[in-house]
Amino acid sequence: MPAKDKALDDLFVDTLRDIYYAERKIVKALPKMQRAAQSEKLAAAFEHHREETETHIERLQKVFELVGKAPRGKTCEAIEGIIAEGEEIMEEFKGSAALDAGLISAAQAVEHYEIARYGTLHRWATELDMKDAAKLLSETLKEESATDEKLTKLAESTVNAEAL
Repeated sequence: MPAKDKALDDLFVDTLRDIYYAERKIVKALPKMQRAAQSEKLAAAFEHHREETETHIERLQKVFELVGKAPRGKTCEAIEGIIAEGEEIMEEFKGSAALDAGLISAAQAVEHYEIARYGTLHRWATELDMKDAAKLLSETLKEESATDEKLTKLAESTVNAEAL
């Protein structure tokens, strides 16, 4: 289909497929990060977010249903790169005092990507008068923002100081 024939609803579905792929990759990466974490609090945060991410995937599946599309991902090069950076941190800083600080920075890179995607999708769903989809996307956006805040507090409370 020529690009001139595409509209915002096409972009919405394309971006939905992007974040669906990303969430499915994230849910697989989080257990590795949990095992690598030295702090029990950080490991628990990764476990909690893995459970939350499973809920995000379920919500995305509902959004796909609402727009009449099969839940299908589209390779997201951005999340592939962010996850690869996290794996590199786990490898290069394994056993060091800076590992948890690096894990938090990698996790926050993921969160910031998700916040950008969910914020955009929520706005577009609103513009496209997809009220039910907008509500689901807003719930996830709030949870992603809360996770980012929790990671910041964890870093500021102990992890960054221990890395020094």
